[in-house]
Amino acid sequence: MQEVAHTLVARHREIATPRTFHLLGLEWDLLPGVYAPHLSQSSALYAEWLPYPLHGSFCEVGSGTGYISVLAALRGCASVTALDISEAAAENTRLNAARHGVASTIRVACGDMFEPLTSGDRFDVIYWNSNFVEGEPADVLERAFFDPGYAAHAAFFRDAAAHLEPGGRLLLGFTDLGDEPRVHALAAEHGWRAALLRAAKCAAENGHIEYRLLEFTRAG
Repeated sequence: MQEVAHTLVARHREIATPRTFHLLGLEWDLLPGVYAPHLSQSSALYAEWLPYPLHGSFCEVGSGTGYISVLAALRGCASVTALDISEAAAENTRLNAARHGVASTIRVACGDMFEPLTSGDRFDVIYWNSNFVEGEPADVLERAFFDPGYAAHAAFFRDAAAHLEPGGRLLLGFTDLGDEPRVHALAAEHGWRAALLRAAKCAAENGHIEYRLLEFTRAG
């Protein structure tokens, strides 16, 4: 798992200047140091699988380039909040919101997990494509891949309930390269139970990777 992640990190480090990429029939801005969606097959899958709440509110944790947040706005969400710990990612999200004419719909904030939010911020859908690899990140870019001790996952499950509307949905993008039983255990510690919404197995260099969209509901 770490070998796959380090290979992908190395490909990202080759992106040294701003550029554009194409995904889902649209053109997107990409800044150096930001996770590049077109380098992973999961990006298009999650974009198509997500249940964007029509006329509702959507929050993306770890927005990166902001392509999911932009799509949420384009597909009818009344308000979108995009969060990322990386200043470069926050700026990249703003660029793509402006590029696609939805800057007035998307609020972008920089901070760790839900830290930029207030107690009054609540959403119909919260989504995170998580950094599922166990390991110590060397910099902010590697935070997109590595979660030491799964601490970020624990924070996600600890704090998400405070920001969901009644009946709101908590969604996580994951893969079979990560430790899903550990994720389920962390979720249970904070009162959540998991269900698999969608899954797809895609060819990879050394076999296959299964991408999974999980939904978490309150236990009990």
